[in-house]
Amino acid sequence: MVDGMIASGLRWAVIGTGDISRRVIADLREVSMGSITAVWGRSEERAGLFAAEFGIPSWTNDLAELLGRGDVDVVYIATPSETHCEIAVQALRAGKHVLIEKPIAMSAAEAREIFDVAAAQGLFAMEAMWMKFNPLHTEIERRVAAGLLGEVSSVRASFGTPFHARGGRTSPAQAGSALRDRGIYTVTLAHWLLGEGGVGYAEGTLLDGVDIRGSAVLRFGATPHAQLAWSGTEFLDLSAAVSGERGWVEFEAMFWAGTRARIHAGSAERIFATPELVEFPRVGNGYQPMLREVESTISDGALVHHLHAPDATMQVTRTLDSIEQAVRAQAE
Repeated sequence: MVDGMIASGLRWAVIGTGDISRRVIADLREVSMGSITAVWGRSEERAGLFAAEFGIPSWTNDLAELLGRGDVDVVYIATPSETHCEIAVQALRAGKHVLIEKPIAMSAAEAREIFDVAAAQGLFAMEAMWMKFNPLHTEIERRVAAGLLGEVSSVRASFGTPFHARGGRTSPAQAGSALRDRGIYTVTLAHWLLGEGGVGYAEGTLLDGVDIRGSAVLRFGATPHAQLAWSGTEFLDLSAAVSGERGWVEFEAMFWAGTRARIHAGSAERIFATPELVEFPRVGNGYQPMLREVESTISDGALVHHLHAPDATMQVTRTLDSIEQAVRAQAE
């Protein structure tokens, strides 16, 4: 367990050796003041190859062995989503801080368990929602909160790519969910800009018990709403927009990892002819701002980062649960 600042920097372990781990760890090496001491993989061979690629001194396929190490302060978890809760709880009970790839868990109940255990242990636990730390998004959110658009009335977002949509003939949980893999970004953006709302409408398509596409309308009181769509079977418009009484902002594709947005607000010229272009070039793979903030928060002895606190994660996860329940009810 870490107590306050570690003079020599945080010592990380990686749980999972897939593509997302490769991209995140490449960025972590650029920003970390500490080190990556160990990696776990489903097979010792895969873990060894990952360790060799990134110069990590130790590797194993024994999770208990990794979590029992004295030279690990924080673990990054990037295993299949249905394993996130079990592994995160095990890591927290072993005294490790956790950064958990999105979705943090497969239900609000599981997410609540993770945060409750973290609080009881006095440890940091956060979902790795990199969009919430992207300089472009934080700048637009700041301006919107300061009244750029007046009262915000709507959010539109979609994320559809025809990759990895598959049924769950062995296990629906292991097959993945387009809602929790892609739709989570649309729901997160809506909550971030409008607060917590309710599901007004949701529909979707199941394949062998797994959602592979869908859409939803979220309601945030009498007028504000969000129109959201996601898919693993087709391309959908990968941009997003937030609108209000004074104009709108469009995030260019791919909105969740974007570097450019256009602000249609401020004057008739700006609204219709020459919108303001806001641009923040990506550094590395795009995870560096989040990883830098996670390291700083843990090293300072804090348990929560204000940009993506447990309450925000819980709100989104509850909405994902409600959408999933509506889609399954429709399919029955």
